[in-house]
Amino acid sequence: MVQRNRPRPAVRGAGALAAAAALAALLAGCQPAAGTAPAASPPEVTVSPVLARSVRPWDEFNGRIVAVHSVEVRPRVSGAIERVAFVDGQEVRRGDLLFVIDPRPYRAALASAQAGLERARAAASLAQLQAQRAQTLAAGQAISQEEHDTRSAGLAQSRADVRAAEAAVAQARLALEFTEVRSPIAGRAGRALLTAGNLAQADQSLLATVVSQDPVQVHFDADEQSYLRYLCAARRGERAVQVGLADEAGFPHTGRLDFMDNRVDPATGTIRARAVLANPAHRFTPGLFARVRLEGGGEAEAMLVDEQAVLTDQDRKYVYVVGDDGKAVRKDVTLGRRVGALRVVQSGLDGRERVVVDGMQKIFYPGMPVQARERSPQEKEDARVVRAPAR
Repeated sequence: MVQRNRPRPAVRGAGALAAAAALAALLAGCQPAAGTAPAASPPEVTVSPVLARSVRPWDEFNGRIVAVHSVEVRPRVSGAIERVAFVDGQEVRRGDLLFVIDPRPYRAALASAQAGLERARAAASLAQLQAQRAQTLAAGQAISQEEHDTRSAGLAQSRADVRAAEAAVAQARLALEFTEVRSPIAGRAGRALLTAGNLAQADQSLLATVVSQDPVQVHFDADEQSYLRYLCAARRGERAVQVGLADEAGFPHTGRLDFMDNRVDPATGTIRARAVLANPAHRFTPGLFARVRLEGGGEAEAMLVDEQAVLTDQDRKYVYVVGDDGKAVRKDVTLGRRVGALRVVQSGLDGRERVVVDGMQKIFYPGMPVQARERSPQEKEDARVVRAPAR
């Protein structure tokens, strides 16, 4: 039986044509379409030139306001509190009445002592008359020498009794005065810890506290290097200290360093220092936190960068600088002390660089292209504002 075959060359030609059309469509899909956005532009960062200026270095510490005089008011005699004579938190002068202890027992004791004094004086007068009579009789040998000596000794004993009675009167009068508890210093009183009706024990019960207000002291601990720098400044007669409170910018108050301890604590490597600060407006309250700035030497030329430009990589500090090729380059730096919002750079820069101060988070790797924008004049002015650095 004869079989008829279909024309296969025509089928192969149609398949080749379909494959060519599919390849052309695939290549067309790989070409960029019209209107597609170009590649992203480099990120914009803000740069500022390295500053070169003469600076006066300061060492900064944390301290506390301390009263020059602080007194715990305690009674000198025991008794019931009869009256509280001040308002809690009141400013008092030296000698102002604070508490009154029931004085009646002490008035009675004073009256008894005064009666004893009168009795002793009467006995002394009698003894003196007897001694004088014995002296006359002894001159005429009318009494024995023993009797004369006895009467003379009685006169001496009576005089001693008078002095003892006078001392008892003085002590009773002093105890009566102590029933009025008065402020030993001028300053500000705290709250009354015992009120009327409570029993106060002599030299034990704490009635209140009084602290002086003007001047005040600032206590702080300085490290060894700062202490050695201070010694050099002290030889030049420079003892100025600047102080700022927690709610203040900078260090608006000026004081005087008046004491350095006689030894450095070997456990901490610090030495206790004390400054005196005038407080006419009574703004400084004992116990307040204070930031202290102590001059650490004379003026010197230094390179400075903005504090916010400094980044940390483990134990190394570095900054990004933008060169003429528009690439951000990392440079490791060695830093010195803070000068307001700036930081002294001891090494790592030559002073001609432009340092990235804003937009560092946009730099993903060293050498990345960036668009550098110079800091505006207003931003430069804001950067000069002194911020309180954290130690």
